[in-house]
Amino acid sequence: MIRTTALALLLAASFTAHANPEAAAKPDPAKGKPIAEAVCGACHGTDGNSLAAANPNLAGQIPEYIVKQLSNFKPGADGKAPLRNNAIMAGMAATLATEDDMKNVAAYFAAQTLKPQVAKDEKLVAQGQKLWRAGDVKKGIPACAGCHGAAGAGLPAQFPRLAGQWAEYTENQLKTFRSGERGNDPEKMMRTIAAKMSDQEIKAVAEYAAGLR
Repeated sequence: MIRTTALALLLAASFTAHANPEAAAKPDPAKGKPIAEAVCGACHGTDGNSLAAANPNLAGQIPEYIVKQLSNFKPGADGKAPLRNNAIMAGMAATLATEDDMKNVAAYFAAQTLKPQVAKDEKLVAQGQKLWRAGDVKKGIPACAGCHGAAGAGLPAQFPRLAGQWAEYTENQLKTFRSGERGNDPEKMMRTIAAKMSDQEIKAVAEYAAGLR
């Protein structure tokens, strides 16, 4: 009986030792909050709701997507240039020294409530809705909803939430994908799609997304 109890205790201790690293690795929004407020708040808002269209809202964003973008702003381990080139964000991302820092910040913003933007131009919304839901077969433009969801909430980790985002920010990002200035999309997916879109179509999709909930 004593041996059985001792073995059980040993197994329990072993399980706990192996479980603790996993528990420690779980993102902690509470740890991310002070970092978010000190490093990110000036541009993205302390609660992830940006006051300027040039800076995206991060509240409610998919956390894995935020981590990916922060990682992409940093130089590669082999000294290569960042996948996403932005001098300001490179400096901000550099202050997040560890993977845990990035995950904690991402978890904090993901847990915040988005104060969504609104669509203002009905004609653009109507055009954007068609592209969002059905794309344009003749031009080879797929439906935005296929990756970003019918309501713009995003699907897998690599496809961000666009619902309620600043229309100006979404428009600008589509244009940088089109020009190749931004190139951190997997398999050149967004660069290929944006290259087929006119300024009007980009503006319409961005306007429609701003009004999604």
